[in-house]
Amino acid sequence: MVHLIGALTLLPLGLLIVAADPIHVPLRRRSIHKLDLNEVARRVKVRYGFEDPAVSKGRRASTVSVPVTNQDGDASFFATMTVGTPPQTLGVILDTGSADLWFAGTSCLQDCQEVQLFESAKSSSFQGGNTNGVGSEVVIQYGSGAVRGALSQDTVSMGGFTVSNQKFLTVDAINGVILDSDPLGPSGLMGLAFAALAKTQATPFWEALVNSNQFSSPEMAFWLARSNNLQVQDVPGGAFTLGGTNSSLFTGDIEFINMPTGTPLFWTLTLSSVTINGKTVPISSDTTSAAIDTGTSLIAGPTADVTAIWATVPGSGPSPSGQGFFNFPCKTSVEVSISFGGKSWPISTTDIIAGQEPGESSLCIGAIFAVDVPANTANPSWIFGDTFLKNVYSVFRATPPSVGFAQLSSLAGGTGTGPASTSGSSAPIPTVFSTFNPSTFTGLPTISSPSSTGVANPGTSGTTSDNPVASGAIRVVQIPTTLSGALLTGLVFVLMLAL
Repeated sequence: MVHLIGALTLLPLGLLIVAADPIHVPLRRRSIHKLDLNEVARRVKVRYGFEDPAVSKGRRASTVSVPVTNQDGDASFFATMTVGTPPQTLGVILDTGSADLWFAGTSCLQDCQEVQLFESAKSSSFQGGNTNGVGSEVVIQYGSGAVRGALSQDTVSMGGFTVSNQKFLTVDAINGVILDSDPLGPSGLMGLAFAALAKTQATPFWEALVNSNQFSSPEMAFWLARSNNLQVQDVPGGAFTLGGTNSSLFTGDIEFINMPTGTPLFWTLTLSSVTINGKTVPISSDTTSAAIDTGTSLIAGPTADVTAIWATVPGSGPSPSGQGFFNFPCKTSVEVSISFGGKSWPISTTDIIAGQEPGESSLCIGAIFAVDVPANTANPSWIFGDTFLKNVYSVFRATPPSVGFAQLSSLAGGTGTGPASTSGSSAPIPTVFSTFNPSTFTGLPTISSPSSTGVANPGTSGTTSDNPVASGAIRVVQIPTTLSGALLTGLVFVLMLAL
């Protein structure tokens, strides 16, 4: 399972284009897989570089709800979209921590068994080969593996919004556990970060819609609902809204926080405070950059800061299940609140539990783990995944680049009594089945520094290898997975951190 990672410009309108209303995409969840903490952390590192390893006006669809799945007990969230003419419906992981769109194609014979495939030969609008800037081979490496394919172009739609010449990767080889062997599961991944981060150098689907003024408001919003039954693979799990927000899912105002200035890559905010059981834990001033990532299941941060956080919890200590992880007595309530410069947002005590320590039923593994960003990189020091995002209504706004949070409404599982609920839920504690070694963890795409082209550490782009994971020179874009089998799943997969 895959799971744990220029300036945005709104093109001036030359024609009068009527913006569509926001599109609300319901989410649902799939079954669960065993969580591998080591793999989760490794993926986060790859995703965030902690270690090496033409748009047309869209039409409003008559039906705005697109079935989406919350996979494997909060491991990953994916929605369906269509590609080609006639349209083929395929599932894609929704990942704000990467920027590329790809689908497994019919030529994919490696690690894509039992996955619904994109049949490009059946699409009259498909463009491949070596024409119109498409056809070149691209490799994208994730923490749990890599995908290799040809740059392609076709009509892509979601929720009634359409981009007629969307560029994406038609994958012919997958190395590693990126997609689940499930015909009802995702067939690819849709990165929802910024174009400067895209390995394919293509404009992400969401940015194409913003640029063509198809949105009523240049926003995307998420309500990620947690699973209360780890034995059921597919359960309703929230909603993804394109072009605005869904007022029935939050209460009060949305608190928007502007992103740091400069060319946006990830959806990044500045972490201002972390409170544990009412006590503020000092955070190093040089490690406050934080990525807000729906494709990552857990929360990852610098070793010194994470160690300080767990030091405030009585009975806590390093977990033998994975380097960088900590455990604590399950009977101890760990109330965590996070602030990015405005309100303090509590995290459910249930979500702070990543799993139960194997062989130690009285000990739980914490969902905040340690991983350090390599020196001289532009990667964020912190990654806030679904452990945090399940507790707020989150909004990603293109202009100005900012991320907003609001209290969940009672309809969305909120209490209606504060910025967020800190009370535990009836969700069972997942069991962790294997160990994790953060030293081998790879998370978001590796960024040495923002380049003049906006492409993060492209390495030897355009090179070909018989092994899609062949190495070093390939920029890493990782997708987190989730805890019960795929921490960050980003793709699917177990996040293995997060998906």
